[in-house]
Amino acid sequence: MRIVALAGGIGGARFLRGLKDVVAPGDEITVIGNTGDDIHLFGLKVCPDLDTVMYTLGGGIHEDQGWGRAEESYAVKDELAAYGVGPSWFGLGDKDFATHIVRTQMLGAGYPLSAVTEALCDRWQPGVRLLPMSDDRVETHVRITDADGTRAVHFQEYWVKLHAAVDAEAIIPVGADTAKPAPGVLEAIAAADVILFPPSNPVVSIGTILAVPGIRQAVASAPAPVVGLSPIIGGAPVRGMADKVLAAVGVEATAEAVALHYGCDLIDGWLVDEADAASVDAVTAGGIRCLAVPLLMTDPAATAAMARAALELAEQVRA
Repeated sequence: MRIVALAGGIGGARFLRGLKDVVAPGDEITVIGNTGDDIHLFGLKVCPDLDTVMYTLGGGIHEDQGWGRAEESYAVKDELAAYGVGPSWFGLGDKDFATHIVRTQMLGAGYPLSAVTEALCDRWQPGVRLLPMSDDRVETHVRITDADGTRAVHFQEYWVKLHAAVDAEAIIPVGADTAKPAPGVLEAIAAADVILFPPSNPVVSIGTILAVPGIRQAVASAPAPVVGLSPIIGGAPVRGMADKVLAAVGVEATAEAVALHYGCDLIDGWLVDEADAASVDAVTAGGIRCLAVPLLMTDPAATAAMARAALELAEQVRA
């Protein structure tokens, strides 16, 4: 079986780890990773979502944080601060710096991001094929109004520096409209037996991937069933600021609203948490097969059960 997952962030990476636990030997998993969170810092290209997937599946993630490297140190960060070099609000660890240095050197030598990502994964052996959504530069920006007036800030500044403390007025995936899918992305979608939307942010993670011309159309027209898992439980995101960015695109922070935001032209099946079982009928009425199952990734077994439920729902849709 060939499985394609669109993923970004901690929730997507942890779900993929559960998915790996339940697939059969010989099954292939291709992950199309969000690069809208990418940012240039200290002269280096940082790809937070790609790295979170790579580290999580490769056994190098800081488990408590869900991002960054395990057993990390911050000597370089401290030295930069001593020189007065910022930004101080984005903390890169020493081990993490090495990844970004290698990536930046390879990009500077002319290699595309997809080839660089493949090379980095040669070390980590994540057990999936990890593809960036595009080799082109795409950066998600957020329009806000605060004491400095109305302005657009990089998503990382909005989330890490400002802690999403101000309302997001608009989400702009800068560069997405002219970007092209990375090599292998459209081919993987067309050849997939199952396409999954993990419980990643529907606006700034999966939404940004779908904003690259050709990807939404490829998913919508794929013969494979498309199944998503709600990142919203009981009217609130499990983690992160999905409620803030959903409001910016006029979508309620409910499991039902997110399913209908994707729409029956894009997804065939939708899993909600048991706490949102009352939304099953409304999602079903919207043309999307819907089931209520436990969706909290409390431990590896619970995460594997979520992944199994998603694959089972895909089979029901196919039948």
